[in-house]
Amino acid sequence: MLKLYGKLRSRVTRNVWLVEELGIPYERVDVIQANRLPDPSAPGAPLHTRHPDFLKVNPAGHIPAMDDDGLVIGESLAINLHLARKHGGPLGPRDAAEDAQMTMWTLWAATDVEPHASQILYNRVMRPPEQRDEALAKASVIALDWPFGVLDAHLAKAGGHLVGGRFTVADINVSEVARYAQAAPDLFDKAPHVKAWLAACHARPAFREMMRQREAEPV
Repeated sequence: MLKLYGKLRSRVTRNVWLVEELGIPYERVDVIQANRLPDPSAPGAPLHTRHPDFLKVNPAGHIPAMDDDGLVIGESLAINLHLARKHGGPLGPRDAAEDAQMTMWTLWAATDVEPHASQILYNRVMRPPEQRDEALAKASVIALDWPFGVLDAHLAKAGGHLVGGRFTVADINVSEVARYAQAAPDLFDKAPHVKAWLAACHARPAFREMMRQREAEPV
């Protein structure tokens, strides 16, 4: 059976959303980020990203990781591209051209969007108020103005999806990165096609099921 390693309060959300869309059986193994523990080396500490047992799975020490019938890889976006190619049906590529486009949009999200979107998330939501850097958050909003314009124009031209005129793994990968910027609503107001696309992605039953599981997980 497919195994996914990681707490839902991590990027494993991307993988759980996809496998819920695909309807394939899987097991999720709880692995917490070591930096979330007061003392990862304490006796009885839960399985974490620096634990020797997990490092046998992913020596990089990051979640998520995947074991798919002996194929073991890390990196959430790469995991999704693999699973979509293997199981995807309409969610996966129909030909080499679609495969290239799905890979392009995934890498674009990781390089052009996520570094800035994550700073908005950290400095407006996740960090305690006294540790937030609003100046950095504002700079990240400015940095995302161009990428959001690129995405908005593409969605308008392509009919509301990234590849092939239908919902695919590319929409999952990119929307899960764009989600981090939701604490900057002005970005979405200036990109109405992005705003509508993200809302449609989040209305999907598989996304809602993933979020239900995530919200039930202890902080």
